[in-house]
Amino acid sequence: MKLHLTGDVSQVKKGLKQLLKDLGIELSKDGHPIHVSQREGPLSIKNENKEGEILFQEKIHFFRGIGLWLEHFYTEKDFTLVEYPQFTMKGAMLDSSRNAVMTVDGIKDLLRKMAMMGLNTLMIYTEDTYEVKEYPYFGYMRGRYTEGELRECDQYAADLGIEMIPCIQTLAHLTEALKWNYAIPLRDTADILLAGSKETYTFLEHLIEAASRPFQSKRIHIGMDEAHQLGLGKYLDKHGYEKRFDIMNKHLQEVTAITERKKLKPMIWSDMYFRLGSKHGGYYDLEADIPESVIASIPDTQLVYWDYYHDDEAFYRTFIQKHKALKYNPVFAGGVWTWNGISPNYGKAFATTEAALRACKKENIKEVFVTMWGDNGAETPMMTALPVLQLFAEHAYQESFSDVHLQKRFRFCTGAYFDDFMLFNQLDETPGVSKHNLQTSNPSKLLLWQDILIGLYDENIKNLPLNKHYKLLTVKLECAAKRNKDWSLLFHFYRQLSHVLSIKAEIGRNLKVIYDNQNRGMLQDMLPILEEIKERVDTLRKTHRALWFSLHKPFGWEIIEIRYGGVLTRTDTVMYRLNQYIGGEINKIEELEEDRLYFEGPYPMQEGSLGRNLYHRIVTAGNLS
Repeated sequence: MKLHLTGDVSQVKKGLKQLLKDLGIELSKDGHPIHVSQREGPLSIKNENKEGEILFQEKIHFFRGIGLWLEHFYTEKDFTLVEYPQFTMKGAMLDSSRNAVMTVDGIKDLLRKMAMMGLNTLMIYTEDTYEVKEYPYFGYMRGRYTEGELRECDQYAADLGIEMIPCIQTLAHLTEALKWNYAIPLRDTADILLAGSKETYTFLEHLIEAASRPFQSKRIHIGMDEAHQLGLGKYLDKHGYEKRFDIMNKHLQEVTAITERKKLKPMIWSDMYFRLGSKHGGYYDLEADIPESVIASIPDTQLVYWDYYHDDEAFYRTFIQKHKALKYNPVFAGGVWTWNGISPNYGKAFATTEAALRACKKENIKEVFVTMWGDNGAETPMMTALPVLQLFAEHAYQESFSDVHLQKRFRFCTGAYFDDFMLFNQLDETPGVSKHNLQTSNPSKLLLWQDILIGLYDENIKNLPLNKHYKLLTVKLECAAKRNKDWSLLFHFYRQLSHVLSIKAEIGRNLKVIYDNQNRGMLQDMLPILEEIKERVDTLRKTHRALWFSLHKPFGWEIIEIRYGGVLTRTDTVMYRLNQYIGGEINKIEELEEDRLYFEGPYPMQEGSLGRNLYHRIVTAGNLS
């Protein structure tokens, strides 16, 4: 479609050029006229008498506006629409520290979609995946971004009206950075820096300089979360026991002194203050008592309240008020639940987001973003976050909206069908799992990686028709792949995962029953099924590999491929052991002699869940290190 834009187009011209292909438009003097005007006030779009108009305040509003204008023009020739932005910051945080480091092109693609949605902030979470020239082992072989790569992304974002903000760690969550010998004098514990040490603050000065230099923004997220063992390692040996409140505040004062010298505006995750004030160390403890003296000594920094667990609006409102009692302008961070396992948990993400953002509006919170974590290897492709990003975006411009509105916006901004993306939820919302999977069960991960002979989760899935569930889902995903051709790699990946689970889900349980009945003939019949599992898993590995390399740097894929290799080689050994037993070389299979017990750790089991776990606790009861 040809458009002719007039008026205040100079500052949006570069960004619009980046979006032409995605929007399917061409700028031409003989195109449909749209007058563009920047002024204070709400976002307004209209078309009447064959002339269009877009009125916007911020650059990002224009890019959302041009998308809205096109979306309405294709279905109704005359229209008027006004939107009132609900938040000043409305954005996302991309995890690039859990093996998957998105390429520059991948980030640019995400930025374009965010611009059409109207999201104006992107943080890149980098624990050690950014270049610090003074420390060559910092991020070594982890796919770290160069300064040039980050600068390129930042400028691309700025053209679209999106502020990129560095998001790093300056206390804990630094296991990968501190594992090298250069960091021996910097460690309190394996993942926490040694507070109070001159070497630590020299180190942090270099980190903060390197992390902030590529970006135009003066804001920086300096982390500080989940330092559970603060002061209990080398610090304890050097200084004796000190109150962790005091250690935390003194360290934060040193770090903010660095940011102040560099004229940066820091923010931190808020949990450590609440944990230290809780009798049992919990973040969301409504009884947590933070001393007035501690509150008064908190340096000039914003607190980020992160919460993607509650679906109760009242809880969020209470906790927002508690944050305001510490600092007047907290930021809220929700979550897309891309870290549940190998597939996203949209049920949990939508329930928590709806409650949280309703609360943020009522409590007059002005800055919100949504976290895209990739815990335990980043098995879930980050593009699956898009429906939740769209949900955040619609909340950012509307007081309320319908499901139909959300689905239409998603279709326009991504080119995909919303209901088809929702099919990914069914990989974990299986028989035995409650509606919307609010207990965050992850059976698709458990059943893909668990060992066929060991079967740690076999008792949890007893008598559940999981093969049938995944067989039906495979057909649905096959059809969805045909409807979403621009997303074929993603849909083929999840279709193949479902295809694997349609025969692997119950294989361990079935083998155990047949073995207990001493039916060697039926065990013989299982061999072709095991061979088929190997073929399907290898196809899944290759499909996942193609998807990974279309989005991410190569570093980190080796972890996922080792997991696939484990399934393949162990399946081969299952066949070897069965053949030994069937042929009479051995008189028993020790693994199948063991009774299957219900898996009940380390996460407490709850009704409506089949379990949730990390890779090393799924594949073995032994020590995987």
